[in-house]
Amino acid sequence: MEDFFICFTNIRNAILTFLNDNIKNLERTFLSMIKLPNGIQAEAVIFDFDGVIVDTEQLHYAAFQRTLEPLGLHFTWQEYVEIYIGFDDRDAFRHAFSSKGKILGTDELHALIGQKAAFFQEVIRSDVPAYPGVLDLIFHLRDHKTPLAICSGALREDIDPILAMLGISNCFDVIVTADDVAASKPDPECYQLAFQRLLAVHNNSFTKEATIAIEDTPAGISAAKAAGLLVCAVTNSYPASRLGQATAVIDSLAALL
Repeated sequence: MEDFFICFTNIRNAILTFLNDNIKNLERTFLSMIKLPNGIQAEAVIFDFDGVIVDTEQLHYAAFQRTLEPLGLHFTWQEYVEIYIGFDDRDAFRHAFSSKGKILGTDELHALIGQKAAFFQEVIRSDVPAYPGVLDLIFHLRDHKTPLAICSGALREDIDPILAMLGISNCFDVIVTADDVAASKPDPECYQLAFQRLLAVHNNSFTKEATIAIEDTPAGISAAKAAGLLVCAVTNSYPASRLGQATAVIDSLAALL
């Protein structure tokens, strides 16, 4: 009789393991797959924010200039595109000071970040345009229960009002911002954190190899690749020739619909 119960227990455990494994596979099957032009598919998507979802780089640049011009530390738009666009606010201010041989203390850095954020809040009170195709793509993926996250070097207080303005606040399972990490892109910390949080929300139902980051800058591409993710680059901020490290490069997110 004891042998019978041992055999029964083993069979029951084997059945439970089989069912558990197949439920996970079934969950993956029902996830909406996003397909890149080169045929690669992904089960989860992590969006950058500025330069991917919304066209805010000019607005960030204007807010930086209003903050830095009184200090004689302003920079040109070309310098912003070439140097600053991949930084979060902390590293942007640090570079602006160090490039002019000036020392930036912690208290002054925090004050400058707050001042720039206040200027940015002023300029986004008017309409902030979303890039073509991006809202349709986000709604499509949400409706098909695709795991979605944002991984941005912007502050959370800069992002939330725009998400609300666009009506997509509830579309993302996870939002990782400059508030959550110590280093900005190209450091992979932000993408590592976004992936781990998104994976936890969806009960480990996908892998890094099946997760795609959507980026617009070389620094963002480097960060996502270093985190082990696929990368789809969109030519909103840089020409395709500058985005060659990505898994795929497209001109518009409408191409993914």
